[in-house]
Amino acid sequence: MKTIVIALASAIAVWAAPALAKDAAVEAPIYQFLDAFNKGDIAAAAATHADDAHITDEFAPHFWGGHDVLKRWAADFDKDAAAKGLTNPKVVLGGVTRELVEGDRAYVVVPSVYTFTLKGVAMRETAQMTFALHKEDGGWKIVSWTWTGPDASPVP
Repeated sequence: MKTIVIALASAIAVWAAPALAKDAAVEAPIYQFLDAFNKGDIAAAAATHADDAHITDEFAPHFWGGHDVLKRWAADFDKDAAAKGLTNPKVVLGGVTRELVEGDRAYVVVPSVYTFTLKGVAMRETAQMTFALHKEDGGWKIVSWTWTGPDASPVP
């Protein structure tokens, strides 16, 4: 009887749970996006996003959505950076800590470290990026991402 209960519970868990295995194809646009951002290639960064993507980030206006979202976000990022005296921005992603794939939809959480120079002072901000993705004809595209973390602090 105990064996039947264990087998039944295992079958239910497999059937009910979304895919938990990491999928390089799902993760590829995330790493491509940040690689392009770090190189200043906004066109390549934008190519990783769906046409109607949404972004939530820590600088005003805090939310961007719709057509050309990455280009508009990048323009606001540049304005904010110039106003604050922020230079040398770079985001380094860690390994995926959570990935759920359900059919043509995915949810991915990645630890992130943002480094930059603020008026001559090296700064570091440790955060998380959370992505939602959709599988389209050309592959996976980012439909939404959010930056979440505490304020940056000077690098010791």
